[in-house]
Order: sequence, then structure tokens, then C-alpha cells
Amino acid sequence: MTRIVRPMMATAATVLPNGPDWSYEVKWDGYRTLAIKDGARVTLLSRNLKSLTTQYPSIAKAVGSLAVQSTTLDGEIVAVDEEGRPSFQALQHRSTSRLTIVYYVFDVLALKGRDLTRRPLAERRQVLSQISLHVPLLLSEPLPGTVEHLTAAVRRLRLEGIVAKRLDSRYEPGKRSEGWVKVRFANRQEFVIGGYSPAAPTFDSLLVGYYAGRELRFAGKVRAGLTPHLRREILARIAPLRAARCPFVNLPSPKRGQWGEGVTATEMATLRWVKPTQVVDVSFTEWTRDDHLRHAAFVGMRDDKRAREVRRDT
Repeated sequence: MTRIVRPMMATAATVLPNGPDWSYEVKWDGYRTLAIKDGARVTLLSRNLKSLTTQYPSIAKAVGSLAVQSTTLDGEIVAVDEEGRPSFQALQHRSTSRLTIVYYVFDVLALKGRDLTRRPLAERRQVLSQISLHVPLLLSEPLPGTVEHLTAAVRRLRLEGIVAKRLDSRYEPGKRSEGWVKVRFANRQEFVIGGYSPAAPTFDSLLVGYYAGRELRFAGKVRAGLTPHLRREILARIAPLRAARCPFVNLPSPKRGQWGEGVTATEMATLRWVKPTQVVDVSFTEWTRDDHLRHAAFVGMRDDKRAREVRRDT
């Protein structure tokens, strides 16, 4: 039987490491997924080991048709347009009539009963190249060129970012390793919902934050990008999580801020607090001097991320 492990994660950075010991891949904007084949049985697992098998039957069918008896693949399920550009919002909301669902494979953890997690990345890539992938299974190949050229090209294509990987790195299940380094070119990351500002018939804005150790720190309000449908959907999730106390350790804010990012003591009385279990993907223009998000916008819910794992990326 194939051993089930949690995916290895990359460490966030603002600059890509450089040198001959590193290789570079596109940071795909989708759902991190382990694809496990044991004979005729196929299982797709999210980063938190939740089953995605029934949600993506075309991917499961393609994995099942691979000409190997058993394997564990690591990659990303992505919705791409005709130019190969991914859309996380389309993937999450299943609005993919003009898009294609694919599985970009970038690692192999086991093949034919052989555990490969202790082998270096360069060797694992050689093994992966021996597996005959076919659409919708695609190989996420290393990018050629210098860091400067890669950065310019990926920015020009408006892709999310680049992941740098050491060629001698072993696969460290469930760990955020410095052998893998991710750089996002857009200001975007996951945050935890800790409350909301009520407004009929749903709410006006979400209050989000991130963990620093065991403390949940307030980062800002999210209002943009929320359609009436999304507001109803999100409220149905968070309303049952009602909590009596504010979960953010740094509220109220000493001041509201130039763009109204803070939460004053007076405003606290009008808010609703929830247990911090739901994770949301947010884009923003920058962090302010008060460590708040400026111009934050909703991208999507992240059911594949654990709230306690959410940290500030930049």
C-alpha cells in the first residue's frame, strides 16, 4: 500500500534564491493535491488530506489510467484558460465552462512500492519523467533561464509567482522547508476570519488576521470582491461560529488609520466575532505602517488550508 503523507510546503520569501543548486517552477494558482494510485483505486487528497476524488472525476480517471501499478504524485489542480493562465476563483466556484481543469504534477513521492521521499529532488524528477502523463495530467517542468529573465516572464504573463527548489532537497512531509522557497509577485495570501461587520441582509466586511505563534493578529477588513451571492454563502458558514469575545489580540486599534483599516474601541461594540476556523484568500495593494492591509479584496475561501497554519507572508 502507498504511504499517505502530508504535502511538503515552501517557505515564503520576497527574493528568489540564486545559484546552480536551485531550479525554478511556476507557482500555480489552484488546489494543492496528492494523487494516489493503488492498483485500480485512486484517491485525490488536499493539503489537509481531505478527499477531492469526487470533486475532480476527470483528474481521478486520468490518474487511474496511468501505466503504473502504484504511485503517489504531488501537484496542483488548476483551472486554465486557452492561454494556460490559471483562475483560482473559477476553480473554486466551478465556473469553468470556458476553462480546462488540469493537474500540474511537479513531484513523485512513491512509485511501484518504492518510497522516494528521501531521494533528492533531481532524482525524483528523473523518476517522474519516466511516467507517461497525458491530458489532463501535465508535467510542471523546471523553467529555463536566469532569475531575472524568469521573474520578468512570469510577471508579464500575470502568473502568481515562482517556487525555487534546491536540487538536493529531500521531500519533508508536512513541513515548511527552506529547501523550497516561494515568491509571490502579487500581494496576496491567506487570512483567518475572526469577525464581521453586520449589515442587512448579510454583512458589510470581513475582519481577517493571521497567527503569530498562538496569537491571532488583526490584519484588516475585506469588503471588495464580495458579491451578494458570496456574502450569503460566507455568512452561512461563519454565523454558526458566533463567539462572545474578540479573537484578535491587537484590537481595538490605537487609531483608525488613513484608509480606515483599523478598528476603534467604539466600533468594536457593533461587530460580530466568530471562532477563527475559516480561511480566506485575499489580495491587497500593500501593508500600511500600522501593519494593516490596504485595499484588500476577496479572492476565495480556502477549505484546503488550516487556520492555525496561516502566517504573514510578507
